[in-house]
Amino acid sequence: MSQETTSEGQIQVKPINAIPLKTARKWAKRWSKEEGDYNKHHHVNAFLIPKVDLLEVLKEGVDAVRAYIGVDDNNVEKLMIVGTKYDPVTKIYVDMIAVGVGNATVQQDDIYDFTSPCPPDCDPSSPMLT
Repeated sequence: MSQETTSEGQIQVKPINAIPLKTARKWAKRWSKEEGDYNKHHHVNAFLIPKVDLLEVLKEGVDAVRAYIGVDDNNVEKLMIVGTKYDPVTKIYVDMIAVGVGNATVQQDDIYDFTSPCPPDCDPSSPMLT
């Protein structure tokens, strides 16, 4: 989390690696529209997920996390991480995205993305790749 001081002297805590809902939707749509599955897109075995992304989503008091697949504006595959809360009535894990819903001016939402695909960000000696 990063801290910013407002003009009123109040401290705001913001996630470091969060992206707007509008961006996340665009990336997810690009993934499903252009490629639809892993094999049709670039050769992707895995995603490297920074520790800060995991810590920030866990600080939200989540019951679980959901990962959405997308392709950014540089044609790089992304795994977008969203916290969820379990709804015992519907028995569904509901995405915790509230900050920018319906607000195009918001710069960050509770969608974390600084993942990088493997390759190129791989461990060449990993037994998972053999």
